[in-house]
Amino acid sequence: MTTTDIEDFGYMTSTLKKNITNDGYSWGFYFQATIAIKGKHMFYSKIQNIIVIIILSNNKFDGEISQVVGNLKRLYSLDLSCNRLSGDIPSSLGNLAELESLDLSQNELSGEIPIELAQLYFLQYFNVSYNHLSGTIPQQNQLDKFERSSYEGNLGLCGIPLPDLCENSKPLEPPLPSPEENSSSPLQFGWKVVAIGYGCGFLIGLFIGKVVMEKNPNWYLLE
Repeated sequence: MTTTDIEDFGYMTSTLKKNITNDGYSWGFYFQATIAIKGKHMFYSKIQNIIVIIILSNNKFDGEISQVVGNLKRLYSLDLSCNRLSGDIPSSLGNLAELESLDLSQNELSGEIPIELAQLYFLQYFNVSYNHLSGTIPQQNQLDKFERSSYEGNLGLCGIPLPDLCENSKPLEPPLPSPEENSSSPLQFGWKVVAIGYGCGFLIGLFIGKVVMEKNPNWYLLE
C-alpha cells in the first residue's frame, strides 16, 4: 500500500493442487466479496488486484487516527466509520492521491477539516457526519460539492453546503446603482416632475397677475 507502482492487472485467486503419481492437476477459483465502498454495498465476483481498501467500520476502536495512514499511497478506499476514534483528522490523509472514498462518520473526531484534503482530486465519496468537528468547511474545491448529509451532526461546522454561514462569511452586498440607474429611478423621476410643475405654475401665475394688474390696477383696493 505504500507504493504507487501498479502490477500487471489481474484478479485475486486461490489455486488448489493435487498430485496423482507423476501427473498432477490443479484448479482455482476467484475470490468474491461484498464490499461497502463509496457509501454503497457492491458485490465483486472477481476482486481486482488494483483495489486496495481498508474497512474497519463498526468496531470499538478508540484513540487517534495515526498519521502513518497517510503513507498508504495506493489506498483506494478508507472506512473507519462507527467507532470511537477521537482527536483531529490527520492532515497526512491529503497524501492519499488515489483515494476515492473516505468515511470517518459516527466517531468522536474534533477540530477542523484539514485543508490538505482538498488535494484528493479523485475523491468521490466523503462522509464525516456525526462527529464533533468545528470550523469552516474548506471552500472552492470538491469538499464543498458533497451533499449536506456528509457534514451533518457536527454542530461546530459551518459553510457550504451547510445552511449555517460562518461568522467571517459576509453576504454579498448589492452593487451601488450607477448614475444612469439613479437617473432612471422612479422616485427621482417623480420629484423632477413635481419640481417642474411647481416652476411652471409659478411662472404662469406671475404672467396672469401682471396682465390683470395692467388692465385694472385698482382691482385689489377696497371701496
